Amino acid sequence: MVEQGYRSVKMDIEELTGGVCAVPGVRAYGLREKNKGLALIEGAGEAAGVFTTNKLKAAPLIFTERQLQKTGRIGAIIANSGCANSFTGEEGMRNAERMAELASSALSISKEEVAVASTGPIGKQLEMGLIERQVRAVAAGLSHHPGGSAAAARAIMTTDTFPKECAVKLDGIRIGGIAKGSGMIYPNMATMLSFIYTDARLDAEALRRCLRYACDKSFNMIVVDGDMSTNDMVLLVSTGEEEISEGRFMSGLEYLCMELAKLIARDGEGATKFIEVRLRGASSESEAKRIARAILRSPLVKSAISGARVDLACGRIIAAIGSSSENVAPDKVSLSFRNHEEETLIVKGGRIITNRSEVLNGEEIIMDITVGEGEGEATAWGCDLTCDYVKVNAGS
Repeated sequence: MVEQGYRSVKMDIEELTGGVCAVPGVRAYGLREKNKGLALIEGAGEAAGVFTTNKLKAAPLIFTERQLQKTGRIGAIIANSGCANSFTGEEGMRNAERMAELASSALSISKEEVAVASTGPIGKQLEMGLIERQVRAVAAGLSHHPGGSAAAARAIMTTDTFPKECAVKLDGIRIGGIAKGSGMIYPNMATMLSFIYTDARLDAEALRRCLRYACDKSFNMIVVDGDMSTNDMVLLVSTGEEEISEGRFMSGLEYLCMELAKLIARDGEGATKFIEVRLRGASSESEAKRIARAILRSPLVKSAISGARVDLACGRIIAAIGSSSENVAPDKVSLSFRNHEEETLIVKGGRIITNRSEVLNGEEIIMDITVGEGEGEATAWGCDLTCDYVKVNAGS
């Protein structure tokens, strides 16, 4: 079922290189010094944002929400890595505003149209002297070329092992985005950030509708560890040059956000396996989403997948299904695992019929799960849980 009246449409979507710089009129650049980076993206237009539902929101997130409420526009985004500027009190708010002032001065744009984002450890104040120096260097390197987007994507990485970019073209319009995220990933609307630009002409309300819908289908369906960040942010900016229907644009935006979301799930801290859960038969779409995320959030399921133990994974998946739904019936449950080479039916009609584990040896695992005869369905993405996750988060 498709929410909010959008209709599923088969369409030709062309994937492009260049991330945000695939969109005409957008410039970007970034740099990293050890674990501290800074990125700038310049491109002006109507804008929308989706933010974490964590009650202890970081200063830059609060600042950017207020900016959007005042103007509904973004002229530039400044984002730093290596410090979340979260739980930092009044000084943190002043520093978020100072970052906007720095970008405004460097780019000769209004401070009211600068969005600010931060990612990294919570509870530390920003090194503003470092950011002031980095802003000058990054502004001088701003570029329309793909390398500018790639540099910005690298600059916002924390424990990420690779930069995350995607760009698409459909009906003559372009949508390009970058993202970061590896751990503390359980968006409701991880630590995750994503910045998306388009040359489609849509008003702010349409952008908000499309972004919320796309995030619900993508970023809100990824789980690495089940912890929600104080800094999650997705921003969408329209430079407003090309006409397209709202429904068609939404389809392209959904595709792009899903691709970025899957890159985040693949890069989960310490992960060795990418997991996709395709769940059907729930009483509603919301229930299907809840069950799929519960499976991916379970450390027992994730560690069994890491060890390629079908015998352990099966029972743990069943437990996760039962604990997250009040409507599931045992005799309606079926489960199969797939990798690139084979598919194995594990559960049929509520009974475990095999414990063959070879299917879990691949680097990509698809779970096809049916929980009943309802119309609710959902797809979610995540990764396994390994000893390296503990090492990363223990500071080893």
